[in-house]
Amino acid sequence: MEAVPEKTMPEKTMPREAASEETATAAPGDLGEHFEATVARGARIEPRDWMPDAYRATLVRQIAQHAHSEVIGMQPEGNWITRAPSLRRKAILLAKVQDEAGHGLYLYSACETLGVSREELTALLLAGRQKYSSIFNYPALSYADVGTIGWLVDGAAICNQVPLCRTSYGPYGRAMIRICKEESFHQRQGYELLMTMMRGTGEQRAMVQESVDRFWWPSLMMFGPPDADSPNSARSMAWGIKRNGNDELRQRFVDMTVPQAEALGVSLPDPDLRWNAERESYDFGEPDWSEFAAVLRGEGPCNAQRLAHRARAHEDGAWVRNAALAFAKAGAAHE
Repeated sequence: MEAVPEKTMPEKTMPREAASEETATAAPGDLGEHFEATVARGARIEPRDWMPDAYRATLVRQIAQHAHSEVIGMQPEGNWITRAPSLRRKAILLAKVQDEAGHGLYLYSACETLGVSREELTALLLAGRQKYSSIFNYPALSYADVGTIGWLVDGAAICNQVPLCRTSYGPYGRAMIRICKEESFHQRQGYELLMTMMRGTGEQRAMVQESVDRFWWPSLMMFGPPDADSPNSARSMAWGIKRNGNDELRQRFVDMTVPQAEALGVSLPDPDLRWNAERESYDFGEPDWSEFAAVLRGEGPCNAQRLAHRARAHEDGAWVRNAALAFAKAGAAHE
């Protein structure tokens, strides 16, 4: 993943004005030691606390990618709202898509506490200089995909994101608490939809199996490359931004998902998947990391489509942003 360009970062960092007495009285030469001690004891770094530029840049990269993923992630499922088979299913899907928009707003707000505006982050995304989750570059081809995305994609997101509730940066961790509660609800909704379809016709069961076959491996890739090949994991874990490695989280997801698949009555498309009694975990095959790399390069099935749609939406919404700005200025002038 590309680091956020320096021009998007504040030129200076400053101690938190309303921090603890220890922080407020620290001499400039002690700020780095205080930061390291705060992270080491599992306490939170807050927006006005001093932090290394590299820590700030890492946070901006990760939180922005997370925010972009929530907003881009509205597209594959949003496309099925008008085609959902009942009013109840339409309402469920509409509520979920609205939740994803809200998650993006929480995360953009958390990123703004680091001195980067939402407008800057959107510009970087549309210019291809920031990323979003690879999973959203795959198409939702059938209505079963709505359930599979809820079950597998949101399930993987939960494994990734629950530890972030304890991340070392305060605004990010607090945003994640509400996001994880809502993602858990989405995961249960997806599973319920698939269970309903698996109790239906043979055609419906086949639709679910085909959907699971397509989304299984991209879901495993959501955790990122193996730890040995990840350029960011070690530093993020040392700073307490991440709490677990990519490989550990991927294993946790597989162990959680296999029994759920058995209960659904679907098979997972991995001939190497089997229980390892010695490890008390499942062994599983290796994802196609060349495919993952291609998606990150912008060569996935829907990369161009997703970004083009986001760019159109941003352009179409310019009048709303301009009107809100004019209203705010008019209100300030009358104060």
